[in-house]
Amino acid sequence: MVCAIILYAMERKDAKERIEKLKKAINKYRHAYHVLDKSLISDEALDALKKELFDLEQRFPDLITPDSPTQRVAGEPLKEFKKVHHEKPMISLNDAFSEEDMDAWLKRLGNYLGKELGPEPAEGFYCEHKIDGLAIELVYENGIFVQGSTRGDGLVGEDITQNLKTVEAIPLKLEGSPSTTATAGQASSGTKSLFSERSRRVTIPKHLVVRGEVFLNKKEFERINKELAKAGAKTFANPRNLAAGTVRQLDPKITASRKLDSFEYAIVSDVGQRTHEEEHKFLHSWGFKTNPRNKLASSVKGVLDFHKEVNKHREKIPYEIDGIVVIVNDNKTFETGGVIGKAPRGAVAYKFSPKEATTIVEDIKVQVGRTGVLTPVAVLKPVQVGGITITHATLHNYDEIQRLGIKIGDTVIVRRAGDVIPQINKVLKELRTGKEKEFHMPKKCLVDDSGVVKDGVAYRCSNKNCGARQREFLYHFAAAFGMDGVGPKIIDRFLDEGLISDAADLFTLRKGDVEALERFGEKSAENIVNEIEQRKKIPIERFIYALGILHVGEETARLLAQKTLNINPKINSPKDILNIFEHLTLEQLQEIPDVGPAVAQSIYEYFKDKPHRDLIKKLDDVGVVLETAGVKPKSQKLHGKTFVLTGTLEKMPRDEAKEKIRSLGGDISESVSKKTDYVVTGAEPGSKYEKAKKLGVKVLAEEDFLRLLTK
Repeated sequence: MVCAIILYAMERKDAKERIEKLKKAINKYRHAYHVLDKSLISDEALDALKKELFDLEQRFPDLITPDSPTQRVAGEPLKEFKKVHHEKPMISLNDAFSEEDMDAWLKRLGNYLGKELGPEPAEGFYCEHKIDGLAIELVYENGIFVQGSTRGDGLVGEDITQNLKTVEAIPLKLEGSPSTTATAGQASSGTKSLFSERSRRVTIPKHLVVRGEVFLNKKEFERINKELAKAGAKTFANPRNLAAGTVRQLDPKITASRKLDSFEYAIVSDVGQRTHEEEHKFLHSWGFKTNPRNKLASSVKGVLDFHKEVNKHREKIPYEIDGIVVIVNDNKTFETGGVIGKAPRGAVAYKFSPKEATTIVEDIKVQVGRTGVLTPVAVLKPVQVGGITITHATLHNYDEIQRLGIKIGDTVIVRRAGDVIPQINKVLKELRTGKEKEFHMPKKCLVDDSGVVKDGVAYRCSNKNCGARQREFLYHFAAAFGMDGVGPKIIDRFLDEGLISDAADLFTLRKGDVEALERFGEKSAENIVNEIEQRKKIPIERFIYALGILHVGEETARLLAQKTLNINPKINSPKDILNIFEHLTLEQLQEIPDVGPAVAQSIYEYFKDKPHRDLIKKLDDVGVVLETAGVKPKSQKLHGKTFVLTGTLEKMPRDEAKEKIRSLGGDISESVSKKTDYVVTGAEPGSKYEKAKKLGVKVLAEEDFLRLLTK
């Protein structure tokens, strides 16, 4: 019995020593990977170390400590979260959206302080990314993480300690012990430190409170949403909502399954910090993960430049941000500024131009397009969205108006991302006053008073020769031919002055014809005529697209171009095109990928129509020449395979992906059908992904798609 006790004691002593070494090693590798972005050992090797530690702790449970890596996921699910009173209020920030707003912020702060800060205050401004996440507070006792909480109402939050323990970026134990010191050293790369002349050392206090942000990166957000969708569960609209829902899971094991990340950015405890930049230095030296993209700016100009630079590369940043946080770097000035309402005077959130905004629908007008389709357009009260002033947004068709339930006078949410056409996402019906008016599609064409007929979801002018169609067709034709200098206003002028009556007339214009017009000088006339002349040579697929055939977009035009080349590889003139399509039957047209009955009928009728045939002949007569090099594939590897792309691809732009498919002999379609071979999905796939699953069409993730291209 005594021998057994002695043997156990010896084993326990060895186990304790081994456990301490394992904890130290695991924390070292964890810190390198999650904080420093360095992988010192493989994931498999790290998992093996964690498994060994877990086994030893199971054998000697009394050796388990709160800072052990095995305690990141621990305990049974909670019944509810306890309330936590913050030592100091967790306040929010006021917003700024322009340089004028930033000037106003500095003036307000200067007025309160009784002195003008000037464009280059002594300690400068500290600039941070404003991450779209969830604010948290962390408490450490003797260097050990003991409590984590949410912001709540600013005074009282919720205890989410167990969940925050699962976040690898948050240290369970600070580097060293409470006696360890941190040095305020040099500033981040490329920025001269404003306090480098007073490098000093600060001891970790026994009681330490810090604040930061917990968030999900874009890839993890997409992964989780895909899993939720596959399971038939509710998906999340944005990473912030998902991060908030994740840290508030009563079962920490669920939180652990979602790879949350975290940056810490402020020290609540008094450790003698003189500037906000120093706080970041101390936090980093103690083992906290701080954002390396943050930057010290010595002047207001530096702040504005940082804002522009971050906004420029915003899409490449791995997490969502909606602006930057600008803080008066000198802590004494910051504290003196105090708080107004629930926001500090010494800091501001300098937001990017919003992707969404609210405005009022002042009217709904109807435009008649080049194919005679009547498109409702919302006339909006001017609003800034995505960096531009928006006054119009397309409503697509009457079905879309009914789906949204939109009325004239409604308050709506308008969205614009990147270069995407502004769209109305939602109607805020709770803001209605009762004065809003219903909209109805007109029964007569607004241009030639012909009857309007319903064609699927579209409303169309019944007159094939509608004047609006001709005008819109000319706009389309010039754009398809790449006549950038011949826009709608110039075409309108040419029509009004009688210089042109159809598309072929553009190629007959002479410098003197244009120069004679009011407000057209010699140089502008010369530029216009030269540009038109240079556009006589056009790729065959662009020529077919330029004809404005109903239902024939750019992708279908490319497929039709390939069909013509299969029939006549030496094709080089508009008449060659006419000779081919005049003799194709409906059945032969439907054999072309992505050409269904409706599209085939439209193509068939177009080339049977005498005015259309006359136009093609006239284009041939004025010297339009077709080029075919871009249509011929370099390889037949994907011959006979039709692809549909949906969502945002990360490894290559969508246009590049399409060109790659075509170069290998594959076809592109804009819609999913039983004829589709593959649907390639990127981030945020739309309804095409759902239709592919419904039809049983094979779906390829971007990685699988790239492997298919290269194998």
